[in-house]
Amino acid sequence: MGIISRLEQIPVSRFHYKLLVLTGVGWLFDAMDTGIIAFVLPILAQQWGLSATQMGFIGSIGLLGMAIGAVLAGSAADKFGRKAVFAVTLMIYSIATGLCGLAWNYESLLVFRFLVGFGLGGELPVAATLMAEYSPPASRGRFIVLLESFWALGWLAAALISYLIIPRFGWQMAFFIGALPALYVFFIRMGVPESIRYLIDKGRQAEAVEIVAKIEQSAGIQQTAQLSATMNSEVQNPAGQKLAFKELWTAQFAKRTIILWIIWFGIVYSYYGIFTWLPSLMVKQGHTVIKTFEYVLIMTLAQLPGYFSAAYLIDRIGRRATLAMYLAMSAVSAYFFGQGGSAEIVLLWGSLMSFFNLGAWGVVYTYTPELYPTRIRAFGSGWAAAVGRFGGILAPTVVGYMITGPQGFAQVFTMFTGVMLVVAIAVWLFGEETKGKALDEISS
Repeated sequence: MGIISRLEQIPVSRFHYKLLVLTGVGWLFDAMDTGIIAFVLPILAQQWGLSATQMGFIGSIGLLGMAIGAVLAGSAADKFGRKAVFAVTLMIYSIATGLCGLAWNYESLLVFRFLVGFGLGGELPVAATLMAEYSPPASRGRFIVLLESFWALGWLAAALISYLIIPRFGWQMAFFIGALPALYVFFIRMGVPESIRYLIDKGRQAEAVEIVAKIEQSAGIQQTAQLSATMNSEVQNPAGQKLAFKELWTAQFAKRTIILWIIWFGIVYSYYGIFTWLPSLMVKQGHTVIKTFEYVLIMTLAQLPGYFSAAYLIDRIGRRATLAMYLAMSAVSAYFFGQGGSAEIVLLWGSLMSFFNLGAWGVVYTYTPELYPTRIRAFGSGWAAAVGRFGGILAPTVVGYMITGPQGFAQVFTMFTGVMLVVAIAVWLFGEETKGKALDEISS
């Protein structure tokens, strides 16, 4: 039995949950550093006298960095390994977040936010790829959505830091706290294994055998055959073969690439357009800064059951149905949130918007690495994420222009409603179902 087959037949065990936590904590730090800027923006707008357009550029420059980071890190992960790139990108965005606390003017903050985005954009597709390649096929969707759920915990941490720290110690301290995850790189080096598929793809079979044997032992599986006996049957990437962008557009992968790019562009455009601006938009609606932080904290809490419900559904009704449904419901919630009303109504629709939008994100991170083979999995996932980041670059700036007009608040959320509905329809009509299939079966 080949080593990949042995890996995929290992039942869910302590190893899988340990890997989930180790990668998930990195994901949490990623979200925390992303979320802090959303809470700092309304404070900076008051202290530095920033216009809505300037605030939009601060959000957009981070997304530009994420787009570049996603492409470069995806290529690097397929060349140098998932584990190494995971650790390096975490170091980059953590240190850069700390530097944001030293920003002396608008321009210096833009530079540091670009570097934060570069690291953040590089880490996310790599971490998802690593988790996908270790998860058993029948449980892969659940594990990736649970990995994504750490994003909500990170935003919760950002909200709590902003609520408790900024009013007392200033916005700089929030950024300094955001630099602490750099220390976590030591846990990654000690506890996160390299991808088995990557090792085989690079001809490092002995390392792959050793890792799988340890996982089998921890799961209580008796080794009845030598793994190396069938090692030559595993698909490998010929030495020196370079990744090419045109491979994403072959007859086998072109449709998958198109639908993934549509999904990523739409979901990143709507997410960063909404949540980067959410505290500032609510302040503009007349809420105090402290009250706004309380409301956003409550809305963020709604993200957790959104993830857990998606984790329950994704391996039962499938990726396509879950993603289309959550995007459609997120669109409906965004529309009614934009109509305003009492604090209770705003909290209700805002919480539902968070519930469904972040549940959809969990499905997207499951779905993306499933559609490409090992040799180009991180590369293809990185490009899909990069296209999405360009949507994120555009969205904060578009909101900055739209919000200044009459009925700007309602128009902004009507626009996001339309975007998410279009993506939901595209997923339902053209998405390929991957539920329960082995990675090599899907991508062959």
